[in-house]
Amino acid sequence: MRTKNPRTPLSRERALAAAVTLADAEGIQALTMRRLAAELGVEAMSLYYHLPGKEGLLDGIVDTVIDEIDAAVRRAEATGVDTEWRTGLRQRFLAAREVMLRHSWAPALLGSRPTIPASVYAYYDGIVATLIGGGFSYRLAHRAIHAFGSLALGFAQEIFRPASAGGQTDVEMAEADLVAMAEALPSLTAMVTAEAHDAADPTLGWCDSQVEFEFTLDLLLDGLERARD
Repeated sequence: MRTKNPRTPLSRERALAAAVTLADAEGIQALTMRRLAAELGVEAMSLYYHLPGKEGLLDGIVDTVIDEIDAAVRRAEATGVDTEWRTGLRQRFLAAREVMLRHSWAPALLGSRPTIPASVYAYYDGIVATLIGGGFSYRLAHRAIHAFGSLALGFAQEIFRPASAGGQTDVEMAEADLVAMAEALPSLTAMVTAEAHDAADPTLGWCDSQVEFEFTLDLLLDGLERARD
């Protein structure tokens, strides 16, 4: 008689991993409890034993992304030979960015949550520890955290046209808006036109390119070194 393969038990970790995969494939807007249950081959009500509704699901995938960033940072630290504070923070932020580029919906989701997950506080605690270990006072470390903003998590907060909760920006509409505003805002329009990104440059929004991310990060690190000295 043929033996049936046992089904993998449903767990919070398995559900969240499937949710992240679904969001990567179809965008965060496609993620519902019913759709996730179908992907997992279970009844929708089964998910509620592990995740308290849609809001609990979204909080959970934020935690999953932060855990992924922590793992990427540990790998970067393990392969690095230079433990100097500046190199350590640069590696940390670029490792976080690699994670965000894999999950382009994550920056907008992080900004939309009503509460800050505990995992985010733990992540920033590591940044403060690096600064203090590098000779910074707590006052300068506090100011550095403000200056870094979302760069510490691997993305630059949008200014003029933030991405939607689905992690996408309507570029064509934005370009049409700029054409309409060209007479009223000639300098801003000229700058945006001149700085249009190459299609090969990975972006996380209207103006968050890899070049701009690293330029801003290095500028801040240079300034912090001067302030510390």
